[in-house]
Amino acid sequence: MNESFKSGFVTIIGRPNVGKSTLMNKIIGQKIAITSNKPQTTRNRIQTVYTDMDRGQLVFLDTPGIHKAKNKLGKFMVNVAEKTLKEVDVILWLVEPSAYVGAGEQHIIEQLKKVTTPVILIINKVDTVEKDKVLEYIDTYRKLYDFAEIIPTSALRGNNIDDVIDSIFKYMPYGPQFYDEDTITDQPERAICAEIIREKALHALDEEVPHGIAVGIDSMKTRKNKSGLIYDIDATIVCEKNSHKGIIIGKQGAMLKKIGTNARYEIERLLDAKVNLKLWVKVKKDWRDSDFLIKNFGFKDEN
Repeated sequence: MNESFKSGFVTIIGRPNVGKSTLMNKIIGQKIAITSNKPQTTRNRIQTVYTDMDRGQLVFLDTPGIHKAKNKLGKFMVNVAEKTLKEVDVILWLVEPSAYVGAGEQHIIEQLKKVTTPVILIINKVDTVEKDKVLEYIDTYRKLYDFAEIIPTSALRGNNIDDVIDSIFKYMPYGPQFYDEDTITDQPERAICAEIIREKALHALDEEVPHGIAVGIDSMKTRKNKSGLIYDIDATIVCEKNSHKGIIIGKQGAMLKKIGTNARYEIERLLDAKVNLKLWVKVKKDWRDSDFLIKNFGFKDEN
């Protein structure tokens, strides 16, 4: 083992829609976790890998946002996020720039007090506020918890991302290389494709629909023609209400076509191949309160 090589696990926590997936994608250098302006976008821990052969290897767990759960899926998401705090070497906690610390942030602080893991506070979206306000926000949080570091960033614009990486390595233990140098995720292609489709649906649909949708890949096959490899992907978008089904399909199928076109473009970039994507929509009422369906759509509690 290289005695100067550091390695370990990092979790990114925070309330929904604070920019966790955007930060992870920016650190990794390409898109793995889906992003949208709607909360609770990430439903499973997504494991990605950052490797710098001169310094070490960081394995990131992007967890669901910690929030007040309203159904079994919500409880599952919160349990995954809170359990992860005890399993990692460094915690990144993302907050929005504000001097107001709400009940949600107070809840996270109480969870952090239960662990001894170094916590780096990331004040994200600082590009949306006046610069002289940032010091005030840093001072507010400094009084609440003994953070290893506090770093203001804009994940969307890529500001101070190098500082974040440097700080993580600072608190990372020396250890082995877990993954090959070119590995960026342990997520299977099917899972990433399903997430991309769900993201495009989140972007396209009205506010009341997205939380009630899941995407399952029914089949994913490859074939060759004169121009190269082609992926034939059949996927189903599952919603909870018949009215939602109509919205997802849209007038004369326009909305479903839009979702499919946008998803196919990004999946082709991911797979570096042509994609033939077919989408269906099904109604499964109250699936978010069904243990069987939650697991069936890939939300697995990893004990």
